[in-house]
Amino acid sequence: MTATIEINRLRIRALHGVLIQERIAGNIFEVTVHLHYPIEDAINSDNLNDTLNYAKAVDIIKAEMDKPSQLLEHVVGRIKSSLLKHFPEISGGMIKLAKVTPPISTQLESVAIKIEW
Repeated sequence: MTATIEINRLRIRALHGVLIQERIAGNIFEVTVHLHYPIEDAINSDNLNDTLNYAKAVDIIKAEMDKPSQLLEHVVGRIKSSLLKHFPEISGGMIKLAKVTPPISTQLESVAIKIEW
């Protein structure tokens, strides 16, 4: 049996972007991550060591968001790699990274990159 841990709309200020202003002033980002993992051990044991610890996953995401990048694609790739390194039991997932106020003159809610595997 497989379960999905969902971390939805984690809001973080970070220094991602192509423009110098974005790399200095930063922007607000929202990160949504869904991670598929086997759930049987956690169901039977009621032990944190037998599940995918979402608090640790949030710490991993925050650590990757702290490293400035020009491209959102690069950031989501790093987040995925780091999560898989720390949680090899992940069988698939989705990461969506949204820049809440992109530096463009059109009004919109956000721009985002989303990967699924």
